[in-house]
Amino acid sequence: MPSVEIILSGLASDRATGSLRLGKAGAIYLTDGRVTYAESAAAPRLEDLLAACRGISAHAVRQARQAATEDLRGGEPPVAAPQILGGDRLLAQGLLTRGELEFCVLSTVLDASYFLLESTGHRPRFRRGERHWLGPQWYFDAAGLLRECKRRKAQLEQTWPSAELDTLPVIPRRRIAAQRVVLSSLQWEVLVGADSTATPADLARRLGRPAYSVLLAVRQLASRGLLRVPEPDAAAAPAAQDPLPRRTRGASEIPAAGTGSLATPASLPGATGDPTDVNLLIRLRNALEALT
Repeated sequence: MPSVEIILSGLASDRATGSLRLGKAGAIYLTDGRVTYAESAAAPRLEDLLAACRGISAHAVRQARQAATEDLRGGEPPVAAPQILGGDRLLAQGLLTRGELEFCVLSTVLDASYFLLESTGHRPRFRRGERHWLGPQWYFDAAGLLRECKRRKAQLEQTWPSAELDTLPVIPRRRIAAQRVVLSSLQWEVLVGADSTATPADLARRLGRPAYSVLLAVRQLASRGLLRVPEPDAAAAPAAQDPLPRRTRGASEIPAAGTGSLATPASLPGATGDPTDVNLLIRLRNALEALT
């Protein structure tokens, strides 16, 4: 089965219009071969970002979506009565400016596209002619969108080269080694919002922030030692050193038979006349005397 990247590139070359659906993972919408919208189950919806950034109620967005969906189901309108899609309805109501709407769409599409291109196990299906209720607010070149998703993936790997924290609850450390920590506003929100049960995706929805931005903040916090990270597997961990041997009664002071030297236990290395050994013993003696 071809990857999402290959299918999307082919649709862009064919200047297709419709939706590329990936089951429950989400969908990518295209108009004349350019991406106009994307939604992913792993990322917050446009409604979440609008509510967080502009304080727009979910009810107002739901009304605009319902009205636009009914228009789309009605088929192509007469020339004298053009369709008014959801984005135009939000603008007409004065809930936000066009620049604000475009910015939220830009953030949503970049966020969702990253997770959709990384998703596996879904059979892609293209529905020709299907449009999103919001309407085209921003046009993305497919090749440029793919490059941006690859750049984001490389940025995550450079920050913390493991995806182990991406799906686990975010758990801050109670104590850290540093005396002073400087955080970005988003990193602070992540630490304050972390309750040891919420995953990065959960925090993104609670905070009304793009999921990728929260994911990057989590990896940045982990790289600075501010989060608890999973312990390495026992098989991958280096073998622990043997503990120091216990001293047996009288074993270190019994002369060896037939010799004038002291016998050395088999578990301890023999002392030599090397200056390094002598200096080490002197330092150990001085440290013990200082303790007593």
